[in-house]
Amino acid sequence: MSPSAEIRIGERLRFYRQGRGKTQAAVAGLAGVTEDYLSQIERGLKTPTITLLHQFARILGVRVSVLLGEPEFEQDGTAHPVASEIHRAMMAYGGADSPVELAPLRGRVDAAWNVWQCSPNRYTEGAAILPELISDVQQAGRAFHAVGEAAERRDAARLTSDMYFLLRTFAKRIGRTDLSLLAADRGIAAAQDADDPLRMAAATWNLGHILLAQGEAEAAEETALRAAEELKPRLDDGPDWVALYGSLWLVAVVASVRQGDSWTARDRLREYALPAAKAAGEGNVLWTVFGPTNVDLHAMSVEMESGEAATGLAIADQIDVTNSPSLERQTTFYLELARLNDQRRDDAAVLLHLISAEASGPEDMRYNLLARDLVRGLLRRARPSLAPQVRALAKRIGLVTP
Repeated sequence: MSPSAEIRIGERLRFYRQGRGKTQAAVAGLAGVTEDYLSQIERGLKTPTITLLHQFARILGVRVSVLLGEPEFEQDGTAHPVASEIHRAMMAYGGADSPVELAPLRGRVDAAWNVWQCSPNRYTEGAAILPELISDVQQAGRAFHAVGEAAERRDAARLTSDMYFLLRTFAKRIGRTDLSLLAADRGIAAAQDADDPLRMAAATWNLGHILLAQGEAEAAEETALRAAEELKPRLDDGPDWVALYGSLWLVAVVASVRQGDSWTARDRLREYALPAAKAAGEGNVLWTVFGPTNVDLHAMSVEMESGEAATGLAIADQIDVTNSPSLERQTTFYLELARLNDQRRDDAAVLLHLISAEASGPEDMRYNLLARDLVRGLLRRARPSLAPQVRALAKRIGLVTP
């Protein structure tokens, strides 16, 4: 990570608050929290929820990524060297200069998705395969234009959309939201070229996620609700359609809680997402990981983002996260458990769940800025009996030097 990314979220928040000439009382009042709570965040004693970060960002007139310390551009590749390679691969538009075999390419795209969702070293392994895969898939997308190649052209477009779906989430997680938005847009275009309505819905789901990441919750909500409405006539066509329908509702759930409307989020979970999950069952249609477990995870997240730690922990007690087909979702579960316990100032539980998150996704602890902020908070306040374990964790994820 770059030195600037190691500045605590609270320090950045204080810097921009003071730069805007706003008092703690004014910002806290506009955000709906106490002045003492904001003071604890600025001093690194509390880690804010994503919802609260979005509120602070609106109040201070900055992007959420600024408060998180995500770099706008990393052309020098210092923090994430693969970002520059991915950027170059996406911008390369040479002609198809060699024969393209779609079957092996399909295997590589599916394998890359499997790495991302199931490997504890998904960042390292993804970085090793993505640049070349991007080039080869983009070449395939340009290869079939002769009369009689319509079927191959559609298959290549499906491959392209699936690869861009993966690239959207990978680029977002390494801090390149610019590339993530570009990937989401290209994924939509490829799904349209494939004339594949299911992938068009998945592409919209991807776009909703990047809009959420950019702080555009209202736009994400509108996008998801419109796409869900368009899918309604296809709900009798099979569980895959139901799963995509439910996935879009989960985007709307997150969008509503990010706008401070947790009751609408809960209503949408109960009335739309949960019935769809029960009808579709556990699955991973187009890598959305939609099913009852994911809906329960979102219910827990809604309570976390709403500051209802006790309710969130009660929901967590009912979740068997091993039912999720995605190791990434399992890691996220442990991180959110840590954040719920952070709200309750239960440092022993925070540490326990951070260690669980590290066990299932060690690289996430290096790249997830909120997770790193939780560890920083523990470093500052953990009692002596926990301090050695906290410092050891901080060393393992590169927060402090050995």
